[in-house]
Amino acid sequence: MKLLVIHGPNLQLLGKRQPAIYGTADLATINRDLQRLGTEHGVLITAAQSNHEGQIVDLIGGARGRYDGVLLNAGAYTHTSLAIRDAIEASGLPAVEVHLSNVYAREPFRHQSLIAGVCRGQVTGFGAASYRLGLLAMLSLWSAEHAAGPASAKAAPAARSTRPARRKSKR
Repeated sequence: MKLLVIHGPNLQLLGKRQPAIYGTADLATINRDLQRLGTEHGVLITAAQSNHEGQIVDLIGGARGRYDGVLLNAGAYTHTSLAIRDAIEASGLPAVEVHLSNVYAREPFRHQSLIAGVCRGQVTGFGAASYRLGLLAMLSLWSAEHAAGPASAKAAPAARSTRPARRKSKR
């Protein structure tokens, strides 16, 4: 399995920027931990960081055919970028959204993720472990899809709604 890990804006400041919120692990440490865990599970990890929305879109757009999935911390773009959402959807690759902090315990504007609806899942609030948990989730998805065969993997939805299904009236 080949996995593209994308770190969004300001994540190059990890370890220095608001450690009470984002923790003390820097980006190099997170990437090393992901590489170690990936090696243990036979996953080739490529990590990139960008503060620029267009570059993140380009990374996702170029991932199809090169990677089996995307692990993405879009940072503040999570709440604002339709372009990143569209890139994930267009790539056809499974994506897992990760966040170091619990975005739902923070300011209300952080409660809305524009990318969640096109991701297979979301891991939020576990500090640097969010990335490791996201990688393990991606492995689980990949294993399940490949155990079921290629037709099943293509048929798997990009995201599942958490809303209950509407029932038709019996009238």
